[in-house]
Amino acid sequence: MQQRLQRHAASMQHLQNAEEPASWDDLRLFLACADHGSSRKAAEALGLTSTTVMRRIDRLEDQVGFVLFVRHQGGLRISDEGRSLLDDVREMERLSFNVFRRAAHTGPNPVGIVRVAVTEGVGTSWVMPKLIHFQNTYRRLTVELRCAMEMADIARLEADIAIQFDQPSNPDMIVSKLARLHVYPFMSEEYARMHGVPTSLAEMRDHRFILQLAPQVDDTRYVSKWGLESLSGVGIRTNSSTALFYAVERGAGIGILPTAMIALGAPFVACDVGVKDHYDLYLTYHPDLKQSEKHMLAVDWLKRIFDPSLYPCFRDEFVHPRDLVPMMANTAESMSLRGYAAMMPFRRQA
Repeated sequence: MQQRLQRHAASMQHLQNAEEPASWDDLRLFLACADHGSSRKAAEALGLTSTTVMRRIDRLEDQVGFVLFVRHQGGLRISDEGRSLLDDVREMERLSFNVFRRAAHTGPNPVGIVRVAVTEGVGTSWVMPKLIHFQNTYRRLTVELRCAMEMADIARLEADIAIQFDQPSNPDMIVSKLARLHVYPFMSEEYARMHGVPTSLAEMRDHRFILQLAPQVDDTRYVSKWGLESLSGVGIRTNSSTALFYAVERGAGIGILPTAMIALGAPFVACDVGVKDHYDLYLTYHPDLKQSEKHMLAVDWLKRIFDPSLYPCFRDEFVHPRDLVPMMANTAESMSLRGYAAMMPFRRQA
């Protein structure tokens, strides 16, 4: 401990004596390299080149007076001296984020930008159609909607509000269960006509599958839940929920999709093989945002559009896809997938 304090004091003295003091941008680079263990991955995360990252790390090392990283073939390994600074630089980052977060608070009128991160399929097929109506009401509020399977780090200001499958463990965040997303095997009507509809797990193994392999999606569930000892019948693997929907729609095989698809108008056939699954959705935001009217407006709106009392597809208990059709008739009327699904075939001009 004493040695660590001595190294830290020496580095601070070196910084004070430097002709050009270290900038916060250089310290952010230091954190990114420490987190990723690679100058290339840090550069990709920050939108820079690997050469720029290493040049600025070299400059920072000159300023602090010691080596921060040991270069090796596999990437970067933080040195003991670099590790002695890591906690302090992380605290600087946390405090800087607090400054920017408080600066984003608005007055009595909801004006400005709210950044929402949500898993791709839910964001594209559910949040975006609802967002169009929300934006028509709050014309002075801009919602930046990030639809991706990679989790957004709220603490590091990658988004203001997040909806994700994995429950965040950061105790500084406000986290609440938002809804339960039930999933079920589906095929297109055309595929069903050509290959038949399986009625058991044994019959499922004779069909082609489209699988999503992405962050927050556990691909081992396909083996354990659906009894697929071998995935040799997989025709397509994709990281995209939208691409999975598109492949099922075009008859490429069976895909695991949210139960609400048929209720919203997708021309799918449910495969009743005795197995169902679900993912819980968690809403996350920083406590400071409770003082921001525009952010709390968005939080309340998100809670409403995932309210299981209004939308039975989000209940904790499973409701069969065909039973959701009459229960969600009003919802389907306003946001039907028929006629709006992306990538519809072009018609030839006569």
